[in-house]
Parts: sequence; C-alpha cells; structure tokens
Amino acid sequence: MTSKQRAYLKSLAMTMDPIFQVGKASVTPELITAIEEALRARELIKLSVLQNCADDPRAIAEMLSERTHSQVVQVIGKKIVLYKEGKDEKKRIELPR
Repeated sequence: MTSKQRAYLKSLAMTMDPIFQVGKASVTPELITAIEEALRARELIKLSVLQNCADDPRAIAEMLSERTHSQVVQVIGKKIVLYKEGKDEKKRIELPR
C-alpha cells in the first residue's frame, strides 16, 4: 500500500465510528470472526480498544491484521483502522494509484 492510498483510507476512516470494541478479554476467536465478516462487507473498519484492555493497541492491530489477512491503516491512541480489499464484484472502495 502506498502512502497516497493510506492517506486516502485515513480520510475515509476519519468520519467513521468504531464498530468493534476490544475489551478485557482482548482478542478472542469470536472477535476475529466478526471482524473478518465486517471486513468482507465493508472493506474498511474502525475498532476501539477499551481502557480495561491491558494489551498495546499497536500489538492488537498487528495481531488482527495477521489473523484476518488485512492491513493496518493506522493506530491512533486506542483507535485502530483496518482495511481488506474486497473481491472484484463486491469492491466498494477504489484506491488511488
């Protein structure tokens, strides 16, 4: 992903609300499954790491990225933005070249 594409995705994510919260239990198999489904439907999602989660948001983002085969767009504070390119027929976001 180029810096121009990453900047475009960041601008799209700026107006989004987090649709998942990572809490005390941290990353569970159920959470990963739900995130995979959301990425398939939306391509770009935002997550929030709650105060009671002991894990580092950057480490959580890398783990989720690895397990869902997505890319970390950004981690700011306790907010994580993930992107996974959709299949051709269901592609919603067109990245700049």
